[in-house]
Amino acid sequence: MRVFTPDESSKQTGSKYLGVLVAARYARELTALPRENLPLGEEKKLTTKSLEALTSGQIEFRLVGKRKRGL
Repeated sequence: MRVFTPDESSKQTGSKYLGVLVAARYARELTALPRENLPLGEEKKLTTKSLEALTSGQIEFRLVGKRKRGL
């Protein structure tokens, strides 16, 4: 098991809190993929895959502002 420090995630996102949010969102996207597309035998946890992708700079993201509520 690899340990990811908050500093590693903050290098890509500018904030350790934002790094955790981006990695969690990406892990949810990976969860939605069909399981047959994942290679057998070398299966890592999806959170580990998402943190690896984040710290290596493979994830591109953008921040979207909150929607205004209409009455």
